[in-house]
Amino acid sequence: MTNLTNEEIWRGVLSEMEVSLSRASFVTWFKDTKIISKENGQIVISVPNGFVKEWIQNKFNKQIFQQLKQIDNDVREINYVVGNPFIKNADPKIFTKEIPLEQIQETSDTDIDPKTNLNRKYTLDNFVVGANNELAYAASMAVAKNLGKTYNPFFIYGGVGLGKTHLLQGIANKIMKDNPDKRIIYLPAEKMVSELIEGLKNKTIEDVKMRYVQKDVLIVDDVQFLAAKETTQEIFFATFNNLYNRNKQIILSSDRAPKALSAIEERLKSRFEGGMIADIGIPAYETRLAILKMKMKSKPVVLPDEILEYIAVNIQKNIRELEGALNRIVAVVDLTGREPTLKDVEKLLKAYIQASYRKTSAQTIIKTVCDFYGITLSDLLKKSRKTFLVRPRQIAMYLLREDTKASFPDIGSRLGGKDHSTVIHAYRKIIEEADGNESLKQEINLIRERIYNKA
Repeated sequence: MTNLTNEEIWRGVLSEMEVSLSRASFVTWFKDTKIISKENGQIVISVPNGFVKEWIQNKFNKQIFQQLKQIDNDVREINYVVGNPFIKNADPKIFTKEIPLEQIQETSDTDIDPKTNLNRKYTLDNFVVGANNELAYAASMAVAKNLGKTYNPFFIYGGVGLGKTHLLQGIANKIMKDNPDKRIIYLPAEKMVSELIEGLKNKTIEDVKMRYVQKDVLIVDDVQFLAAKETTQEIFFATFNNLYNRNKQIILSSDRAPKALSAIEERLKSRFEGGMIADIGIPAYETRLAILKMKMKSKPVVLPDEILEYIAVNIQKNIRELEGALNRIVAVVDLTGREPTLKDVEKLLKAYIQASYRKTSAQTIIKTVCDFYGITLSDLLKKSRKTFLVRPRQIAMYLLREDTKASFPDIGSRLGGKDHSTVIHAYRKIIEEADGNESLKQEINLIRERIYNKA
């Protein structure tokens, strides 16, 4: 039996591991690891996350055990845990500390299939269905069962973080499970554009196009990013026609309806509208609560219903934010080893919830409107009456009035010296049209999402 401390023992093991590994590998797998318990021949080693835990257990456990035995012959067993479950009665102030969302990732590299780039966690079985998405879900099931026949193309649209990517990848995962011989390609539109540009640059564009048309299913996420790129739109149009004419399934998603994609060519929008179009709206309270309960099934802790209800009430517009809030709480529970009270959770999420109600500026609104419609600031300020410029200008005027409470003359001044009567007309026109136009309402909501994510 050794008299060395846990820290000294682990330092001895690490010094041996460092010699046998490259510096990059050593840092990747052993950073933030330590012995947190040594009792009756059993050693418990803390690791930063589940991915590291699995890797060390599978790749280095034997080597670590040998090193430990050399230092302390009484060692009989090693266990690995994420964090430190032995920390009890931790300082409750930890619940007021901000944990950056990007540091709390539910998805690890092991969830992604390297061949298809699909996340194995995204299935149609674990997609929570509510009034906001039931049509999109039902159509997704139909598409997965009847490729190229029922709905082709299939176009899903909705705001950021509402589940479009989950549905797209869920369809693909179901197809792979039911028809493993089907060839599927899934990629975000930005990646597709990048591949096409690279192909044109390197004169390998025919190879790139061939890779797409040889598939049975083409899935492109966020097609709005094809906007304002004429060459890539032309290639995409040809690819679309090739697959469609051979009854190959095409599945697309966007943050807005096809007709609202102002920078997409009319012939492409016409193709998008030729199949099934389904939207995903903001989930109701019951759906948000069901999503949280579904997510809790895979968590290492249990939270009382009143905490889940608090999250569901206060995080309303974005499922991604809903999950992020849940992950923050779970991370702190893992760290402290104690169940939080509702008061703890209110403190922890205070800044997070308030962030949804931040103020914005005129500059942010104008820039966001330009980015959304794929136009420049000079385009917006022009006196042109072209439709693709008039609508963005009117919406900018509407948002400047609604969200900054600026005066009509001030708004006109900001937008190229327009007369205040022009601004009043635009403001009233958008209010009247939005009253009975769900597509326009969603456009405005999407722009607001982007505005307040930047603010």
